[in-house]
Amino acid sequence: MKISKISLWSLDLTSHETYYMAEGKTCDTVESHVLCLETDTGHQGWGEVCPIPRYLPAYAKGVPSAVSEMAEGLLGVEPLGVDAVMRSLDALLPGHFYAKSIVDIALWDLFGRLTGLPLYTLLGGRTRTDMPVYHSITCIEPDEMARIAASAFQSGVRQFQVKLGTDANWEADAERLIKVRETVGSAPLVYGDWNCGASRLHATRTGRAVAHLDIMLEQPCKTLEDCAAVRQATGLPMKIDENAFDTVSLLRASELGCLDAVALKLSKFGGLSVMRRARDLCVHLGAEICAECTWGSDIVTAASLHFAASTPKGSLLNTCDLSSYVSPRLCPDAPSRNMGRIAPPEGAGLGVTPDRDLLGSPIIELV
Repeated sequence: MKISKISLWSLDLTSHETYYMAEGKTCDTVESHVLCLETDTGHQGWGEVCPIPRYLPAYAKGVPSAVSEMAEGLLGVEPLGVDAVMRSLDALLPGHFYAKSIVDIALWDLFGRLTGLPLYTLLGGRTRTDMPVYHSITCIEPDEMARIAASAFQSGVRQFQVKLGTDANWEADAERLIKVRETVGSAPLVYGDWNCGASRLHATRTGRAVAHLDIMLEQPCKTLEDCAAVRQATGLPMKIDENAFDTVSLLRASELGCLDAVALKLSKFGGLSVMRRARDLCVHLGAEICAECTWGSDIVTAASLHFAASTPKGSLLNTCDLSSYVSPRLCPDAPSRNMGRIAPPEGAGLGVTPDRDLLGSPIIELV
């Protein structure tokens, strides 16, 4: 059995509302890619990747070229043994982890379908029935952010990511955090995320203004050293996101004392294969894990959910149902959140299959 065909689709995902982050980053309509690896026996594996513009060293237009470059390391290859295939692709195309993540996810899906097992079993075994989701609140006026938090709270959500920094005003950022905290009460998790868009001083002033509340900060500054300085100056726990992308960066964040929590994102690490190793290290270091990706619809969400469901007990902070923020939904059989929690799809592999009519014609077909 060999991989005999590679198909790639491009489609636009539109956020239900424009999503604002620091330094002018936005998510409105973003290009996503969907990949299908097919074997000569007719089995298929699906992957997805959706980079956000100006967010990480990744861009949507690079995916088709990278997939074409990797084709010689995929066509005619035995798909069982995902790590071996991905290591060969690392030699063929160094770097470009975001583009490799779409291939890696498809290989794992194919592996699961061939064995008849769900991905959470292959990734270490299911450790929980379902997982808490966090709700990400776009950075707009504080009162409107509080209204969004109230609506999400009523739906059962108990973890809230508050985007900060669009107006470079530390007092406004403090007001955003205070109003969301007041709205949802004292028990839920609330954390403020600048996506690297704050100076050390800005983040420290904001953190000290809310230090009387139970608040966590997420990646305020562009470097781990500055994030660690904010952690020390405010005494508030810190979640690292953009600066966590391999084992070296995880070890450095832990050494600096700012790795209370961490976002493990599929496209940052290059897919499930590498992220499993990162997860094991985070468990060892005592960092709680947010299992997710940068953006996307049902395929990348399903991969994140299987990863979250197999994360050891005590080490999972939350996960994110990215597909709930965008349209279209690609897979009619994909799960949705229920009372602030979500379960991984059932069935072999990812447990979801995209609607081919919705995908339309592929932009690349390689045999």
